[in-house]
Amino acid sequence: MERVVVIRDENMVMPEELGAKMMGSFLRKLCQADEKPDAILFYGAGVKLMAEGSTVLDALEILWKSGVDLVACGTCVGFFELRDKIKLGRTSDMKEVIATFMNAERVITL
Repeated sequence: MERVVVIRDENMVMPEELGAKMMGSFLRKLCQADEKPDAILFYGAGVKLMAEGSTVLDALEILWKSGVDLVACGTCVGFFELRDKIKLGRTSDMKEVIATFMNAERVITL
């Protein structure tokens, strides 16, 4: 795996309103980019972006359909009680997250 993006929160910065707009803009622009990451790993509150009610599901769907692997931390999904609410991508465990980090040539953390 060459390029991995890590999303740790729903927002890129504080205040939340600004951070949510920036995250939405980032993901939508990423959809239009010539080069996309091989995977996006979501952990912490970032898993909420993959769940029912997320304002960025449209962008994530485009990324998913273009071959970007969307991976949610299973522990985080359980913590936020989202097991039945994840709409796109898949849920995995920390073992795979670690393997992804160790095999990636580049990791970009938001």
